[in-house]
Amino acid sequence: MNIRDIQQAIRDNDGDGWLFFDIHQRDPIAYQILGLDIAKFTTRRWYYFVPREGTPTKLIHRVELGRIASLPGNTVVYVGWKELHEKLKRLLEGSRRVFMQYSPLNNIPMVSFVDAGTVELVRSMNKEVLSSAELVQFLEARVDEVGAASHRAAGVKVQRIKDEAFRLMIDAIRSGRRITEYDVQQFILAEFEKGKLTCDNSPPMVGVNEHAADPHFEVSAAGSAVIKENDRVLIDLWARENTPQGIYYDITWCGFMGRTPDPEYQKMFDVAVQARELTKRFVTRRLADREPVYGWQADDVCRSYIAEQGYGSYIAHRTGHSIHRSVHGNGANLDNLETRDERRLIPNSCFSIEPGIYKDGIGVRTEIDALIDGQGNLSVAGPEQQKLVLLD
Repeated sequence: MNIRDIQQAIRDNDGDGWLFFDIHQRDPIAYQILGLDIAKFTTRRWYYFVPREGTPTKLIHRVELGRIASLPGNTVVYVGWKELHEKLKRLLEGSRRVFMQYSPLNNIPMVSFVDAGTVELVRSMNKEVLSSAELVQFLEARVDEVGAASHRAAGVKVQRIKDEAFRLMIDAIRSGRRITEYDVQQFILAEFEKGKLTCDNSPPMVGVNEHAADPHFEVSAAGSAVIKENDRVLIDLWARENTPQGIYYDITWCGFMGRTPDPEYQKMFDVAVQARELTKRFVTRRLADREPVYGWQADDVCRSYIAEQGYGSYIAHRTGHSIHRSVHGNGANLDNLETRDERRLIPNSCFSIEPGIYKDGIGVRTEIDALIDGQGNLSVAGPEQQKLVLLD
């Protein structure tokens, strides 16, 4: 945690300060940004105010003086709630626009951890409460050069493992050997371990036929389907190098364990691929023109095309998500469906583009990872699926 970085983010977003608040470990973002141990006992309210300039201040309860003692700045102690209100008001004097982990209308729930009553309390002190969403992604979602290199290195391994997983299924079908979704998933996990990759105990998805039409299908040994000739298969796999700097690589590919896919399945896949390409080109063009591009805009481009092709009612999820040291990071998502993500896609960030169509037991999804460098150039590491993987 670097106070100067936090203060720079406050100034860049035209605020007067950032008010962190927690009780009972409700706000994981506060702990991540401030470098605090979230597992430590927290039964009383604490506040930490970082002004745009100058020294931060801690406001803590007398019985938990050590809870945020590691943070730099002045310390103010309270016991009763009236004293808390008085000292919080004094702490915020001179500041008008205050950032908190709050999102208007809960548009970005991933950063909305401060309860309504606390927001009301701060507003009662004649403060304008602003969403910290842009600040959070500036501090928590950017990828440095080491992280970008790790992302690309993981990508080489993940792409190879994906290819080998499809080859494993194809060889089994050709030889008449029984193979299940669970078998393929366990093969992928074993290859992750060999390649010194981790998925942080969130195993990959291998879905056959109607299972592929469930975007978050969970593979299990008991309910695993046997993969047969002419089956539709979807593999969604994600992993990072097992290092503190490892940035996730997350892809989805589709295949048909035969030679001639059903026309509707083929069409759905082709539409998803084209939607992915249109979205990538839209973001690339906006970045090249030095125009801001927001998560909701990219999602609209993708879903509008799918709707134009007659599949609008078969969309089940957003177009993409932030990627960082967690497979779902704290940056902007490509979303104007589940949420309205008003955050910008910023330099040094990584996110997926993964349109999916799920109709009558048929599911297709195609996923790539886009990385924006410090100069605003977009790149995709590894091959991007253009055609279904077939038995031949």
